[in-house]
Amino acid sequence: MQSTLGVEIDATPLDIHTPFDARLPMPDTVQRGTIVWPYAITIGLIHLLALAAVMPWLFSWSGLIVAIVGVHVFGQAINLCYHRLLTHRSARVPKWLERTFVVGALCCLQDTPGKWVATHRFHHNHSDEVDDPHTPLVRFLWAHVGWLMVRNSATSNIDMYRRYARDVLEDPFYMALEKRSIWIWIWLAHTAAFFATGLAIGWSTGTLTEGVQFGCSLLVWGVFVRTVLVWHITWSVNSLTHLFGYSNYETSDHSRNNWLVAILTVGEGWHNNHHHDPASASNHHQWWEFDVTYWQIRALEMVGLATHVVRPRHVRHAARDAHKSGAALDV
Repeated sequence: MQSTLGVEIDATPLDIHTPFDARLPMPDTVQRGTIVWPYAITIGLIHLLALAAVMPWLFSWSGLIVAIVGVHVFGQAINLCYHRLLTHRSARVPKWLERTFVVGALCCLQDTPGKWVATHRFHHNHSDEVDDPHTPLVRFLWAHVGWLMVRNSATSNIDMYRRYARDVLEDPFYMALEKRSIWIWIWLAHTAAFFATGLAIGWSTGTLTEGVQFGCSLLVWGVFVRTVLVWHITWSVNSLTHLFGYSNYETSDHSRNNWLVAILTVGEGWHNNHHHDPASASNHHQWWEFDVTYWQIRALEMVGLATHVVRPRHVRHAARDAHKSGAALDV
């Protein structure tokens, strides 16, 4: 069977009621003991820096607001761009806007677009099978974060990139992100911008010490706390939505619709709906399944910034049937 991504998918249905304590082994391609140190150190360090938020000297209501707003703004660079635009090609936007979203995604420290897209497409091709790089059927923490810290030869090779992300890497900017360390400088620049903004505001309204204090507050809350929150919200789609929730459809995996994750991810938590119809720009299948990300795509479409928006499967099928009926009448 061919998926909407152009890769082969095993469509043999699983028993969706298989108990979750029936664990799967780690993929054979996981090199146990081979720690991906850049990932492990970065994840650990950012978590430690985020803990500085408990210091009263670094708290400000402005910093807290910036963190909350930033979770949505930067998080949508992952949800809307990396996931729906790049991975599933659910819509198209102008290249300048797409690259702007990608820069925002790079500020979340969730990998380059080529790596992110290839890994996620690989997940769809092997969802909740032994080869799935982050199924929670191995164990919850493995799906949530552990898989990032151990080398997996199946998802870290050029052939996998060529098969699953060739279309993305045809863009010279995205290819440059893979070949060079541009993304590091983008992240450092955005980090410096948060501190500099706070420093300038605090100094202009008070003393230099107050400027440094406010700059550090925006840095800790607007960058480190926000990054940790976006990480765990994104990771919860890999872990929680394959363990807890309800299913509208019988799919070939354990995907679930999880209302809590859906709220935190503004629509990504309707995961069973997504695995049923990954090409769709919308995960909204029941009236209560609000999908803010889809509303944003529709808003972009209404102002002319999004085209080729893929409607849900039942809408596509109805349009196809209507077209066939009209063609038959013309004959």
